[in-house]
Amino acid sequence: MKIKAFRYYFWSFLFLLSIGLTFIVGACNNTQTSTTSSNNAEVLKLLYWQAPTILNPHLSTGFKDAEAGRITLEPLASYNEKGELIPFLAAEIPTLENGGIAKDGKSVTWQLKKNIKWSDGTPFTAKDVVFTYQFISNPKTGSTNAGTYEIIKSVEAINNETIKINFKTVNPAWSLIFVGSEGLILPNHLYQDFNGEKARQAPTNLLPVGTGPYRVIEFKPGDTVTYEANPNFRDINQLGFKRIELKGGGDAISAARSVLQTNEADYAYNLQVEASILNELEKIGKGQLISSFGALMERVLFNLSDPNKTTTEGERSSLKNPHPFFSDIKVRQAFSLAIDRDTIAQQLYGITGKATANFLVKPEQFYSPNTRYEFNIEKAKTLLDDAGWKDTNGNGIRDKNGVEMQVVFQTSVNTLRQKTQEIVKQGLQLVGVGVELKSVDAGVFFSSDPANNDTVEHFYADLQMFTTGNNSPDPSDYMKTLTCSSIPQKSNNWSGDNYSRYCNPEYDKLWQQSTQELDPEKRRQLFIKMNDLLVNNFIVIPLVHRADVAAISNSLQGFELSPWERNTWYIKDWKRK
Repeated sequence: MKIKAFRYYFWSFLFLLSIGLTFIVGACNNTQTSTTSSNNAEVLKLLYWQAPTILNPHLSTGFKDAEAGRITLEPLASYNEKGELIPFLAAEIPTLENGGIAKDGKSVTWQLKKNIKWSDGTPFTAKDVVFTYQFISNPKTGSTNAGTYEIIKSVEAINNETIKINFKTVNPAWSLIFVGSEGLILPNHLYQDFNGEKARQAPTNLLPVGTGPYRVIEFKPGDTVTYEANPNFRDINQLGFKRIELKGGGDAISAARSVLQTNEADYAYNLQVEASILNELEKIGKGQLISSFGALMERVLFNLSDPNKTTTEGERSSLKNPHPFFSDIKVRQAFSLAIDRDTIAQQLYGITGKATANFLVKPEQFYSPNTRYEFNIEKAKTLLDDAGWKDTNGNGIRDKNGVEMQVVFQTSVNTLRQKTQEIVKQGLQLVGVGVELKSVDAGVFFSSDPANNDTVEHFYADLQMFTTGNNSPDPSDYMKTLTCSSIPQKSNNWSGDNYSRYCNPEYDKLWQQSTQELDPEKRRQLFIKMNDLLVNNFIVIPLVHRADVAAISNSLQGFELSPWERNTWYIKDWKRK
């Protein structure tokens, strides 16, 4: 009996002990889970299938770089969704009433917020704004935003909190300067030794010091960016997160799934994905799609220079060598007629894109009624016949004077873009054009790296496709991209946005008039005439007016889109529900 009793009490003791240990371990696990959940609540996870490669937007073409840089850098002001200017580093928006805008239209004075500090603790002053102008306008810097600032005569620091911008002439587009993602202010004390040829060597391009809500603590170009709350930010107590983790790589579909299906991320950037796939993912209910029809337009550009010839100076796609067949408007028109925009828009983009014939698609008052698009294979064939391009050797490709009508058509790596390429290729092959498709990693394609031959600026292909648009309700800067002075070439270190190498004195004259015309209606008509020159002369082939589509998790709030800014522009208000 004693042995049985002992065994009974012994096993009872072990049973109770096991229950106690289970309770303790469970409690520990619950504590750990609670801590982990708390940490996750303090971390914002951003997913960019197009990974940033540089965090100084003044040295990059890509929106991805501007989005990542915008988290830490700020402009004087930005436009919200309603087209209203919202101050960031400015104390107020200049007006005629407060004396900020000069009555003669030749200068603007900005009052800056006081007691602003850079994330390293250095005071922000008017000298930083003056230096940013000097950096952008220095031709040796090769800034991608230099064209916006060409109208400036000088920028003065009246005192630490006041700057005055003097223009060369009357400037109705004064609000383009130091505003939005093209107006981000750089710290003078960290960039002053890198103004000019050494601009891309500045360490601050990779570890920026800004005045914005978060600061960069680690950056692996093409991979990840890690941020933490900026301890010197003026509204630090209002920030929703202690840490931001931006992950790059993958593809747009995977990025959408990570937010809408698995909740591995809180935000996915630039979801250029077929509408049917996005709709199915959103039905899962873990996240939502946020979209805005701003000024983004997917287009195909003609290279008006010959990418296959090299000058004695070693320059390809040079103005000295016109393209062998795109110099003929009949050929360009034929290419336009061979592209089925409706199929691209309806089958690939769905509700996130609308076929368009216009280069300038937003604001609505600038949308031209004088253009149209057409898909007509037979008409395209006739035009090529009339231009003397016929298949004389029976290989299925048209030729003339020994030149084959063979083109290289390039764009960035993206499933939707590769499908668009295939549709374009099919149409061109039907009219007798040989097409080679090329896709380039977005980190390279939009890098603006003068040493890389695969950028949009070099344009060593015959056709290329991408999306861009005006970053402001005022389209002056956007329309300037097709002026003669904006052509990227070896002599200007491949800076400029006129990738087609289009140079038309008539177009330049219209643009110059628009920079001085104060009458809104006359100015509107000037922009429409510029648009019509580009479209009706087939300098560019507009494809789709694209919505800017992003995905956010259901746990995120405070997200606000603006068609005139990068999506991260108001990240200081993002919070976890």
